[in-house]
Amino acid sequence: MRFLLDDEQREFARSLDAMLTAADVPAAVRSWGAGDFTAGRALWGRLAEAGVFALAVPEAYEGVGPLPVELAVAYVELGRHAVPGPVVETAAVSALLAASTDSAHAKRLLPGVADGSVLATVKAPGGPYALDAEAADVTVTFADGGLHLCGAGHGPVHRSADPARRLTEPGAPTEPLTRDRAAFAATDAWGTLAAAAQALGVGRALLDRTVAYVKQRKQFGTPIGTFQAVQHQLANALLRLEFAQPLLYGAALTMTRADLAAAKLTASEAAYQASRTALQLHGAIGYTEELDLSLWIRKAQALRTAWGTPGECRKRVLA
Repeated sequence: MRFLLDDEQREFARSLDAMLTAADVPAAVRSWGAGDFTAGRALWGRLAEAGVFALAVPEAYEGVGPLPVELAVAYVELGRHAVPGPVVETAAVSALLAASTDSAHAKRLLPGVADGSVLATVKAPGGPYALDAEAADVTVTFADGGLHLCGAGHGPVHRSADPARRLTEPGAPTEPLTRDRAAFAATDAWGTLAAAAQALGVGRALLDRTVAYVKQRKQFGTPIGTFQAVQHQLANALLRLEFAQPLLYGAALTMTRADLAAAKLTASEAAYQASRTALQLHGAIGYTEELDLSLWIRKAQALRTAWGTPGECRKRVLA
């Protein structure tokens, strides 16, 4: 089977790429990591205007979804540009609310998610922290066998592999959402899909930036990109990313647990390999936080274990 995007989907990706290229996303990422969410929220609003956050929201709640393939297309671009904030978690909470048998919360919250006025995050089962609970308007947690809304406030910020992923203990559960297993499954499925797409975009950005660098960096008067050993490393990184792409879009079509796990595994491992290649080929400057490359390197490391570690994803596929 060939998983090819149609013209409208490709144009959607190009429009997001153009918009994010024109924005100063690295500055917004650094501000977000420092606890200043102003620039990030402004960027969030522009993405909402482009329809990104409406993709996981059903039409009944003022969205345009559910459109998992289009969401994957969009989130690849969010990864390519290292967009900060709980973008994956917001998609997961949208799917949760839409799948819940209690529509009252969906009617109250999902229109705001679609128009960008509501940022949502979730504390995953087994995890001690929620991502960006400081910036989120809605935080969901798993407690007592069900899903609950959290109260205001949060604990201290904890260190993450990616400084822009601010991990905090959310406020105490205050309002029950659902115990519906279908809602649990939807949360996991859309979170896994969005994380896989974001990881693929991060990997592509790392490869693109490294290819551009090795064309300029010279050794013995020759661009290092002409060296066979360098070309082999880049080719291996490209091969992993190319292999991950059809698995991502195939999973978006089926939305089965095994396909989503396979997509998350291959995309996050490809991004991680691209980060290692980028770090090595950039040499000493690759270790500096001042270089924008570090924003993608560290995000690739964090996404490798978010929404399913490599080991967990392998178990899902084998099961």
